Amino acid sequence: MPSCKSRNRSPRRGQRGSGTIEFALVAAVALAVVFGIIECGRALYTYHLVTNAARLGTRYAIVRGSACRLPGCPATSDQIQAYVRSVSPGIDQNALTVTATWSGSTLCSGTQGAGCLVTVQVQYPFQFLTPYFPTATWNIASTSQMVISQ
Repeated sequence: MPSCKSRNRSPRRGQRGSGTIEFALVAAVALAVVFGIIECGRALYTYHLVTNAARLGTRYAIVRGSACRLPGCPATSDQIQAYVRSVSPGIDQNALTVTATWSGSTLCSGTQGAGCLVTVQVQYPFQFLTPYFPTATWNIASTSQMVISQ
């Protein structure tokens, strides 16, 4: 008569290590999903930061036109670039490319007078940290244009 111990162990003998293999397969997929979510979050943060930096740089320029009497008026491209970099935390500020242009029209006096347009474009080369994504950089760019108020 066979013992109870041998009857209970024989079906489980072929399943040894199957839990470890299942965990390894599921963990690999789960980690890929988690790191993908983290990278997408970083990319979205950088996109919003670049968009906000362009808007803030334009606002900085429109209140510092040729009629402004504050120190540092009228705003220059270097001042706008320094300001945009100062309001851009969490990224490599030296990699930011800031371009400011002023366009005159018949409605304004000079190129930085009230009523003229100022355009600020901000670009940032975004690189993924994990090897799951392409190694090429994504150039995230935003442009903002406003009318100089003073």
